[in-house]
Amino acid sequence: MRNRVLVINHHDEPADDRVSTFLSYSGFTIDRRKPFAGDTLGEPDGTLAGTVIMGGGQFADETGKHPFLNEEYRWIDACLRTGVPMLGICLGAQMIAHHLGATVGPPESGECEFGYYRVDPTAAAGDFLDGPRWFTQAHYHAFGLPAGAVHLARSEAFENQAFRLGDKVHGIQFHPEVTIETFRRWRDSDWAFHHKPGAQAPVEQSRLMMEHDEAQAAWFYAFLEKQFGNPEGA
Repeated sequence: MRNRVLVINHHDEPADDRVSTFLSYSGFTIDRRKPFAGDTLGEPDGTLAGTVIMGGGQFADETGKHPFLNEEYRWIDACLRTGVPMLGICLGAQMIAHHLGATVGPPESGECEFGYYRVDPTAAAGDFLDGPRWFTQAHYHAFGLPAGAVHLARSEAFENQAFRLGDKVHGIQFHPEVTIETFRRWRDSDWAFHHKPGAQAPVEQSRLMMEHDEAQAAWFYAFLEKQFGNPEGA
């Protein structure tokens, strides 16, 4: 029975994200792994319904500084080869793109996105995104599109906000998994990059958060249902 979703975390954070909420309430078994803490990932098997590679403060090309990323790249490769449904969020999306030969790194503009930003669908977006929406963002790196990927979304400062490979693999730069509580925690953290060009002022973040969080949640839960479906046999 395919009812297990392997979730890769890059930091110790409370499991109060919308990925965890969706999987729990939908009847999936969450198999949470933390390679940064020494967890290995094994091999895809008949119980695996999908995998989610979460965001993090590491950079996609820092395998020398963070050797555990090599285990994640091995996992990404195995999932791509065996057709496992996969979602990469922020760093996760950058890692999928990097693994497939796309350029990942800071944009020439030096811009970042830290707050809530409008994301627009491309002409190829289809039912991925039916119109402009505001999403949580927290990044200052960008990814190029892997060969064969469909470009799904863009923002004013970052051309590539989402891509799809085949029917089962998605990479998204934004953070729809982030709740109001999570973003407030991020905003008050010691790593928050309020000083970088493009970051929104805290008062603007709060205004947009309250205005768009509910719609962001509704979009993401619908997307996750399409991405992973329901556990087989549930």
